[in-house]
Amino acid sequence: MPATKFVCPSGRSITIKRCLAACPEKQRCMFLPTLRAVAESLDRGIKGATVTELIGGVREIYLKKKTSYAVAPQDVLYSLHGQAVHTIHEEHTSGEILGEIRLKDRITSGKFDLYGKIIDGEEGVLGDLKVTSSYKLAKALGIYKVDVPTGEVYKTGARKGQPKTRKEFRYDGVRHVWDWAVQLNYYRMLLEQSGFEVKKMFIQALCRDSCLKTAAERGIDKQVYIIPINRISDRWLLRYFGKKSKMLKSALRTRILPPPCSIKETWQGKKCLEYCEVRGKCPHAAAMVELLKVGNAG
Repeated sequence: MPATKFVCPSGRSITIKRCLAACPEKQRCMFLPTLRAVAESLDRGIKGATVTELIGGVREIYLKKKTSYAVAPQDVLYSLHGQAVHTIHEEHTSGEILGEIRLKDRITSGKFDLYGKIIDGEEGVLGDLKVTSSYKLAKALGIYKVDVPTGEVYKTGARKGQPKTRKEFRYDGVRHVWDWAVQLNYYRMLLEQSGFEVKKMFIQALCRDSCLKTAAERGIDKQVYIIPINRISDRWLLRYFGKKSKMLKSALRTRILPPPCSIKETWQGKKCLEYCEVRGKCPHAAAMVELLKVGNAG
């Protein structure tokens, strides 16, 4: 089931239906149409787990489908940003460009963003639109900093005699695009299963904090970046998504909680502590929170 409650700025929870009917606070935290849009974005009415969902942890998907949980509207506004970008593009595609079509196979389903002559004169290009942070974008582009000697030394202080350095950007680091690449490749496979040839794949990433100082400090100096995506083996994709789909279906049938999400799926535990929408329903997340409390108390 989708989220059934909103968390007010005061911390109280209220059913989404009641929130939209009448705000319990003195003033709404957002305009009513915005809250309605957020509520609609939480329930897309799609049966079965999608490609995007299966990239996450099976336990997280299970809890979202089987438990009632609450979200803070402010925390899920990013989904509206993405929807707005997709809507703009839908209005500017023509006959030679396909977009926003959901395809499915026996394992899962996915809706690709753009397919056709979208970046150069070649047909058969698959594109995906992302609205993301400068942090994730810098990781995706392989940007990092190194210390470069200036030729000078410190003349006073604790570092007297030591060489001075300055930070310089390098652009040849590891590109952390695993989740984007897996998602886009499954869309590619779905298209090819439907008879469409995919020659190239690209991500068009829009940086939502590009005007901030932090973005420049991370080497991000443009609002939009085009990132090429390489092909991933169909066999690997089918094994990866097939295994997770099978685990989810078994859990939904037996109502047995799946194993905790992997370290990668939880962003080294950060998602469990702060970002997972169903962390309040997960025993593993609760144990991590208690362990953190004990560590802070010590």
